[in-house]
Amino acid sequence: MMHDLVSVEQLTPAAVSHYVQLAQAFKQGAQIQLVHPAYAMNLFFENSTRTHTSFEMAERRLGIEVLSFVADTSSVTKGESLLDTLKTIQAIGVNIAVIRHSQNEYYQKLLQAQLDLSIVNAGDGSGQHPSQSLLDMLTIFEEFGHFADLRVAIVGDLAHSRVARSDAQLLHSLGAKLFFGGPPQWFLQDLAPLGTYVADIDQLLPQVDVLMLLRVQHERLSTATETNFQEEQYYQRYGLTPQRLALLPPQAIIMHPAPVNRGVEINSALVEAPQSRIFQQMHNGMYMRMAILAKILQSQQLLAAPQLEELIW
Repeated sequence: MMHDLVSVEQLTPAAVSHYVQLAQAFKQGAQIQLVHPAYAMNLFFENSTRTHTSFEMAERRLGIEVLSFVADTSSVTKGESLLDTLKTIQAIGVNIAVIRHSQNEYYQKLLQAQLDLSIVNAGDGSGQHPSQSLLDMLTIFEEFGHFADLRVAIVGDLAHSRVARSDAQLLHSLGAKLFFGGPPQWFLQDLAPLGTYVADIDQLLPQVDVLMLLRVQHERLSTATETNFQEEQYYQRYGLTPQRLALLPPQAIIMHPAPVNRGVEINSALVEAPQSRIFQQMHNGMYMRMAILAKILQSQQLLAAPQLEELIW
């Protein structure tokens, strides 16, 4: 039973299927009962709207008490380590820590400490974003009913995107056929075993079932790259324009982990086009995070044992 969720590398295809089914059950109105009070704290050291709010809503809908945390007013500013912060909140009774951090694999030292509280990774630098990947899998599954042989293109800032890496790893394990697009200097070789880089996006689009667009992560770019970056030039070369929309097959859907930079990676009018599932992803996010948290609660014996099994078919 999974005590922590920090990486998609923990997820087998069977586990993904289980999470998707459980999220769908919550989406259809399923509820759980806690056998003891449960407490969560969301420790976000990077800005977030969707993930932070989605986790908090999921926690509250499950009956979990949410304790507030503000990084700028915490003892971290006095030099306290993240591990000591977690030991502190564990000592006062917090069961689940949802953490976003700028450092890749920040969670490794925390896992080595074998804490009683559970850790849910809400994004680490350019590393992993398992809850986003799982909600993306839910969105894709609801559309197509399977993953095997689906043609998925991930286009944009591949080098700095934790979503790109997490989604690519998970989709590859589920049997999807992956393509990558965007500036060639952002296609890192660790992605090469997972799919094919296609330089010309106009040649790529007619082949895909799912087009996953990525934001340019200005906060992670070098000073020189940021200084030379031109939004209009990027949009014309790699963005989804109305003309490029016409190249997509009729069954194809458009996805984006957001926040969306309208007019950069996608034309503003296309964010809510009929083929777009961008806001559906956000809607699905709360239910998938309910599923993740419910599994964590089960691992901590805060749920009656058979509850979750009774929710899925």
